[in-house]
Amino acid sequence: MDGIELLKKRFKDWAIKVILFTRNFPDLPEFRACRNQLVRCAPAAAANYRAACRSKSDKDFLNKLKIVEEELDESIFWIEFAIELEPKLFEEGKPLLKEGDELLRITVSSIGTTRNKIRNKKMDFK
Repeated sequence: MDGIELLKKRFKDWAIKVILFTRNFPDLPEFRACRNQLVRCAPAAAANYRAACRSKSDKDFLNKLKIVEEELDESIFWIEFAIELEPKLFEEGKPLLKEGDELLRITVSSIGTTRNKIRNKKMDFK
């Protein structure tokens, strides 16, 4: 499995684990809000990464990666928020935060690399 396929799998596996994590939330209004947000944004990060891998240009790739960054950051926020509301969720949420942070770091690094690539292409034309 190459690096891109491995990352696609990591994103999808993480999104599934996040959704399964929400099944342990108490049945309270504040946790319903957290659940709804996580069920939306964690899979969106995975789906948008997959879409980025099929992008038509470097600019398209960059734009899609920015969406991935936003969705990952939002997912991490809601996991942290749920844990702060219910500290018993910490042990199960900790590895999700770690993997989410790693995926976010990879995404941010890829955004920087792609920006440099786009800048260098522009300089080649001058």
